[in-house]
Amino acid sequence: MKVFCEVLEQLYKKVLLGATPENDSHDYIFYLNPAVSDQDCSTATSLGQANTGIQGRHQPISVGLAPIAVAPVCLESSSQVSSSREVMLLQLTVIRVMTTQILSVKTDLHGKEKYRDIIKILLESAEVDSKLICMFQNSDKLLSHMATQCLALLLYFQLREKITLSNSWIAFCQKNLSEYSESNKAIYCLWTLTGVIKEIFKDSCSQKTEILKQFLTHFNTIFEAFYKSLFSQHFENCQDTSKIVNILMCFLELLELLIASRIYLNLHFTSQRILFWKPACVLEVITWPIQAFVKRKFIIFLKKCLLCKVGEDLYSGSVPALMPPDHQVAVDMLALANAVLQAVNSGLLKTLSVHGKHSFFGGDEVQHGCEPIFGPDHVILRAASLVIMKSLEIKFQYCSSAIEMKVDLQRFMSELLTFLKPHLQPSLQLHNPCKWLSRVFIEQDDDMLEAAKASLGIYLTLTRGCEATESLTRGKEVWTHHTRENGYHPHCIFLFFLGNIGFDSTVILDFLISSETCFLEYFLRYLKLLQKDWDNFFIICNNFDAAESKYDTSTCDCVPSLVQDQSTNQTIPHRLTAPHSHTEVCACHCQASDAPSEPLRAVTSKGNHPMYAPSLSSPRASQSLVDYDSSDDSKVESTDQCLATSKQTSLHQQGTKEIQDAAVTSRDEKEFSLEPPSRPLVVKEFDTAFSFDCEVAPNDVISAVGIFYRTVKCFKELQDAICHLQKKNLFPYNPTALLKLLKYIEVISNKTMNTL
Repeated sequence: MKVFCEVLEQLYKKVLLGATPENDSHDYIFYLNPAVSDQDCSTATSLGQANTGIQGRHQPISVGLAPIAVAPVCLESSSQVSSSREVMLLQLTVIRVMTTQILSVKTDLHGKEKYRDIIKILLESAEVDSKLICMFQNSDKLLSHMATQCLALLLYFQLREKITLSNSWIAFCQKNLSEYSESNKAIYCLWTLTGVIKEIFKDSCSQKTEILKQFLTHFNTIFEAFYKSLFSQHFENCQDTSKIVNILMCFLELLELLIASRIYLNLHFTSQRILFWKPACVLEVITWPIQAFVKRKFIIFLKKCLLCKVGEDLYSGSVPALMPPDHQVAVDMLALANAVLQAVNSGLLKTLSVHGKHSFFGGDEVQHGCEPIFGPDHVILRAASLVIMKSLEIKFQYCSSAIEMKVDLQRFMSELLTFLKPHLQPSLQLHNPCKWLSRVFIEQDDDMLEAAKASLGIYLTLTRGCEATESLTRGKEVWTHHTRENGYHPHCIFLFFLGNIGFDSTVILDFLISSETCFLEYFLRYLKLLQKDWDNFFIICNNFDAAESKYDTSTCDCVPSLVQDQSTNQTIPHRLTAPHSHTEVCACHCQASDAPSEPLRAVTSKGNHPMYAPSLSSPRASQSLVDYDSSDDSKVESTDQCLATSKQTSLHQQGTKEIQDAAVTSRDEKEFSLEPPSRPLVVKEFDTAFSFDCEVAPNDVISAVGIFYRTVKCFKELQDAICHLQKKNLFPYNPTALLKLLKYIEVISNKTMNTL
């Protein structure tokens, strides 16, 4: 027994390093073949029985292995590895590592061939797959878990090598997945199926689609049957609710993998489309009297499906591009969206557990000495909001009736806002319900931008429908009121977003560079709308400032500052005169981000009408995705060190300092102090000089359009920063289209300011 353990340990060390074993392949089968009783599928009682039984079949010529120099391995000494359980765990570990080495591109070719030969012999003569299935029923949870992982790798090995899958495994799955039962065997089947598909995703081979197609062929029918059987259960009638919860979690993971494989590998098996054919089954789980974390998992799963983001965490590197959308995918997405809206209309939101214990990785029980966390579950609030918004967007893409769209939108947005209202403290301002989006998604940038993009898509679709029926031109004010009351007006949403980031162009630049959000797509679509709807945008800005004054609330708390006029290199004094100019004293955003106000900067434009607008530095705005201070000043670097093409993503390494320099170029660096005004001010052209103090400024020359100037200034800074990076070939993609839109915005904004 001691020699047996020593040889197994030595083999493990060799395989771990990828070294080629010297002995004959059959010699290693003696040490790797697990000892499992055929009668009760339990572990043999002693290593001596296993050793004797195996030796009778094939005695290795020599158990001695040549010593090799290896790094220290955290492994028990052979004297400690005395039980059959520990030996079996080591056997499974060696098989698993050996199979991983076969699938790895880094393994030496000669060693890979040796490992492949050993595994093939194990599968053919030792029937190791059947023994692993027997281990599923072992009372030792670690042993059964290792068996599922090991079997998943062996099954994928068979698929890669075009070896016929084990009949015993196929029969085991068909028997235990034909219908729902509270047996643990179904869970082990689901674990193994999930493990195989994960291996398919992880592998770098080019035959993923063919391999998955071969694999799903065996389980397509039984998977559909299990889907129907599982979701037809009545949770309150289950004797052991923990088992159905475990099966639901395992099945949901497998379902997500199947949908992801359809999106990325372009397959259309029934098992991959079953959710879209029968979505009511999954939606019904949310209404069950089940634990809150289960409902959370399901609502997040629906969000991923509607956003086509299932399976993104399966890739260690960059996520591959989605397959081009086809008619079947579009039909399936529409079916899912309609099912979600129908469920919402039936009261789905009322069944969500927003309050109660918060579930974390460590569970929902508060440990002694720790304070409990109160308040709503914002994860569920965000997921539910995004699911509804995305469902509406998808449905409206295939709806031709503007009246029907307006009715649906008003109904579902009213339902959503009613659902959110009790959980948003302080409550939404009465003058603008559009603030709900920035309030709900303040802690999750990617979801916030997805929601904003969906909201913009809804607005554009509905606008086109209303324009076609001429109902929009007859009641522009009514239309604007409708969009704001229902919380999806694009200008309001964008202005609240700018307020959240403090009108900081560097944050927008971060979003444009990052591939982690959909901001680029959203921003381009919004700018196209903005150039067509400029007058309405200007009115909305005025309404924002007027509402701040009326309700005695402020989107921004003003802490003015002193800067230096970059075009003239002259410092603006504390009290100044500004004849024949448009000036603005504006404020920083505080309420939306719940952060204390910070000093602002005032900037003079290069045109004939200098404008003074703040560049806000809120805590949120300062947390840029790019570490601007992490690199040296790239202006002193050689131009040969610039990126060869604008598609390179190493911008974060080479150009971080350039981003900061470009963003600050359009700003001034010295600050001046002013008394905080009661509202944003714009001083119109005036024949006589007057003090810039808020208290003495003439009322007839003041207009509340502060947010307009801050937004225009932010666009100008962003345009300058992008141009600066493009000249140095440091922007990660071609920004020509973006710059054209920003330039056009600059032109029409200058015309607007000239008319003030």
